[in-house]
Amino acid sequence: MSSSTAASGSAAHGSSPIAGAAPLSLCAREPHVPADRLVAEMVPPPRFDSVRFGTYIPDPNQPSQAEAVRVLEGFAAGLGSAPAAGGRRGFLGFGRAKAPKAPAGPRGVYLDGGYGVGKTHLLASLWHATDADPSRKAFGTFVELTNLVGALGFQQTVRTLSGHRLVCIDEFELDDPGDTVLVSTLLGKLVDAGVALAATSNTLPGKLGEGRFAAADFLREIQGLSAHFRTLRIDGEDYRHRGLPEAPAPYSDEQVTRAAHTTEGASLDGFADLLDHLARVHPSRYGALTDGIAAVCLTGVRPVPDQSTALRLVVLADRLYDREVPVLASGLPFDRLFSEEMLRGGYRKKYFRAISRLTALARDAARLVPAN
Repeated sequence: MSSSTAASGSAAHGSSPIAGAAPLSLCAREPHVPADRLVAEMVPPPRFDSVRFGTYIPDPNQPSQAEAVRVLEGFAAGLGSAPAAGGRRGFLGFGRAKAPKAPAGPRGVYLDGGYGVGKTHLLASLWHATDADPSRKAFGTFVELTNLVGALGFQQTVRTLSGHRLVCIDEFELDDPGDTVLVSTLLGKLVDAGVALAATSNTLPGKLGEGRFAAADFLREIQGLSAHFRTLRIDGEDYRHRGLPEAPAPYSDEQVTRAAHTTEGASLDGFADLLDHLARVHPSRYGALTDGIAAVCLTGVRPVPDQSTALRLVVLADRLYDREVPVLASGLPFDRLFSEEMLRGGYRKKYFRAISRLTALARDAARLVPAN
């Protein structure tokens, strides 16, 4: 018996389930995502749909946060001026009647800082503040951008994005040499077409790929990427834990199963089963995997067994966080998902981000369990 089947069987010991309803299962889903949906969904996710520069609250002890808002507001204001036909835009996007040569210097902004300092909030605010038709500005994670290239092909992706005023790339990280060359070439072509760029990352542009592969062998491509951006460092602590109570301890299998049966739109899966299923679904489909899911209930959370599995889980955590889907779990707490070796390795920032986001979603899920 699989862990998800076992979890479903324990519902008989809980409170009465919703009449005629049974929990959904992520493991039972194998979504197909057409390429046109990937393009149409390159907008800020639901969690960041209503954010604006005015809703970002800078930490008074971290002046770099207020400075980032000031710079980005100016960047957005510059992008509100459409380029003249055949012209190019400078760093702030101002149109020029005649521009036979691209202006010198970077024409993008790169928000660097630790997880939880509000980089995605600011990036989404920039997207919203840019005065352009939504179809002429794009917002997506680095993974979603590479998935778009995989779905459309490189040349079609260049043609699709070259007509944009702004392309925002969240969680910019280079995991392998292939991505380095691909993204370097893509962004170079977009810059040549006059597209403004904005990105967030936990890693400075010149350090991308460090600890993951032989970055020194691809130094030219990495330096080329860095040349497209002006870096804004954003200091601060993780706002998701600033002044908030500790994340709730894991619940029992019985509590998780009962909540899944009494919460409309909830899914229920064994953690090990879900990890196995993620290996069979391309990460570009993880967003679609969660379509219509009101809460994710997991039994038997345990440390992930290897790095490939861990990286897939990071992508799922990002999609759940973007969609504000609470996660209720039994087993080990989320800060024990990744081994000490993983947390010291080249992907440590991804893992810390996943822990931070899953902890926030676990806190949101506490309302699904009745107080004793």
